[in-house]
Amino acid sequence: MSVSFQTVDEFSQGQRLDNYLLKTLKGVPKSHIYRVIRKGEVRVNKGRKKADYKLILDDVVRIPPVKVSVTKSVYTSDSLEKLLINAKLYEDKGLLIINKPSGLAVHSGSGVDVGVIEALRQMYKEPIELVHRLDRATSGVLLIAKKRNVLKNLHEQLSQHTVEKRYTALVKGIWSKKRHTIDAPLYQNSRYVVVDAKGKYAISHFQPLKIFSAGDFSASLVEISIETGRTHQIRVHAKYAGHALACDDKYGDREFDRQVKFKGLKRLFLHAHQLIFTNPLTNDTQKVNAPLPVELEEFLAKL
Repeated sequence: MSVSFQTVDEFSQGQRLDNYLLKTLKGVPKSHIYRVIRKGEVRVNKGRKKADYKLILDDVVRIPPVKVSVTKSVYTSDSLEKLLINAKLYEDKGLLIINKPSGLAVHSGSGVDVGVIEALRQMYKEPIELVHRLDRATSGVLLIAKKRNVLKNLHEQLSQHTVEKRYTALVKGIWSKKRHTIDAPLYQNSRYVVVDAKGKYAISHFQPLKIFSAGDFSASLVEISIETGRTHQIRVHAKYAGHALACDDKYGDREFDRQVKFKGLKRLFLHAHQLIFTNPLTNDTQKVNAPLPVELEEFLAKL
């Protein structure tokens, strides 16, 4: 281990020094990061800086020798690269938007060696970041920032609830055609997300589009817009309303899932079909649509 020097790039400009080091020195405890800053072992352009110093483009950061966790090398297959290239919906200098396939995790972890973000970093050779997340089983519009100022701007839009997120889902039972608002706080325990007063507030709007009913089978195609982006929000709110999502292996209805699987559905029927936001680089309102995947279109045709 030896002293290293890193030049701040566009993606890291504007970031606090402590956060930059936490990202760079994977596995190093926060307490140690703050200690080396306090002792002056970390320098920016040869001078001492406090933890809250905002980095500027082309700043040179001196990083002292510290033990970091070993990062596995990432292997991205040709088939995954081709899949992501074909999934591209939009790209400019600061933003990449893809139509994420179902079954592909957005990042590594829990038995997943390579997710969307790791694969894209390999392909672009840049420190790009996810703006938000989608469950592994969910398909649809996914935003990836190529510049730090774009990431920060979009995170502000998300926190201020000015980003419109719309999803398409198939749910159990006949849901009346009127718009339904589920305002129920969500709490995450060790394994599941549940509706609980001690959780964070969460609001979802469900608009039924079409009813499917034959014999003992009934289902509703719905469009969902969410005001908050809690983990598993749509899936838990749908279950709470008595209309579990089709093929939801965590919050679904066993009998309903048996019926839809018998009819040919092989994945969670949840698709992020539209995002509306302000593009940070152009300041224009941008609407991005991801068409419903072929396998879901074909399944609806069977119904």
